[in-house]
Amino acid sequence: MNPLLRWAAALAAAALTTGCSLIGSSGEDTAARTVTLVAHDSFVADPALLADFEKRSGIHLEIRNSGDAGELTNKLALSKAAPLGDVAYGVDSTFASRALRADVFAPYRPAAADRGPQRYAQDQQNRLTAVDVADVCLNIDTAWFAAHRLPEPTTLRDLTDPRYRDLTSMPDPTTSSPGLAFLLGTIDAFGEPGWQDYWRALDANGVRLSSGWEEAYNQDFSGSTGQGPRPIVLSYASSPAAEVDENGAPRTKALLDTCYRQVEYAGVLTGAKDPQAAREVVDFLLSPEFQGQVADQMYVYPAVDGVPLPEGWAASAPLPPRPAELPADEVENNRDRWVEQWRTLVRG
Repeated sequence: MNPLLRWAAALAAAALTTGCSLIGSSGEDTAARTVTLVAHDSFVADPALLADFEKRSGIHLEIRNSGDAGELTNKLALSKAAPLGDVAYGVDSTFASRALRADVFAPYRPAAADRGPQRYAQDQQNRLTAVDVADVCLNIDTAWFAAHRLPEPTTLRDLTDPRYRDLTSMPDPTTSSPGLAFLLGTIDAFGEPGWQDYWRALDANGVRLSSGWEEAYNQDFSGSTGQGPRPIVLSYASSPAAEVDENGAPRTKALLDTCYRQVEYAGVLTGAKDPQAAREVVDFLLSPEFQGQVADQMYVYPAVDGVPLPEGWAASAPLPPRPAELPADEVENNRDRWVEQWRTLVRG
């Protein structure tokens, strides 16, 4: 689901966030109200920032991690009658329509929605508010292509060129959120039934499919710390910011003409025990303080306008200007059919 450091940070912070609550430095519970934030497994935030929010708001924040974006969405839908918490973060744009149809979220429009997040709105009832953007793109190991005197690929179609046979690794669309985003990007690019012809050619050209992003990026990709054998991988537009040399120069590059827009949302859950406190948590996720640390903590782009990115991101990890994106309703109405068609086509 996430770029290299986002994944590593999630592991490092697991002891602080998974199924836990934040307490004051004295060890005593400092809050009168409790809000449970249900999030995907890669939710990471500065513990000091969370503790400061608790102190200022009087809200005792419990964080419950619940799988990747797809698993989180399914859990929220199945538990609607007895919600897992009060607020959810991490339902992304490939699954948002499923959550909305299940009526998982209650209407709430934060004041900050008009400062950027509203451009990513999913429905007229303001049940979901964008918190960050994490566009899925092909990444390449630029040094590998220079050393092998091979032109760098730039488009989706290039991956089917025999020059790039056995050079690409990506996660399976049936088991991975970024893999599904890539499948949707090929459907947007080539239409029906053209996307199936594209995948036939891609499969014939030796693409390697893994169960998840971690395996594709950390084991197969030559540009990662794992130094795998393949110089093309499906990852994120922000991933090159995690792969810099001693001088701060990026060693990898995202191919911005191959990106698919992925937005992550938060919302108040229907049936929240304390709806007002839940709204305050959503407001916090859009606050300058929280938005200012999402790039460093989770390697995603803030959804609120005017939030500065870390130094070097403008050069190494610019936000794609024209990513592909399918309408939410079209994805919801066809997702299962497309995935099954892909499974039959590629897996047999």
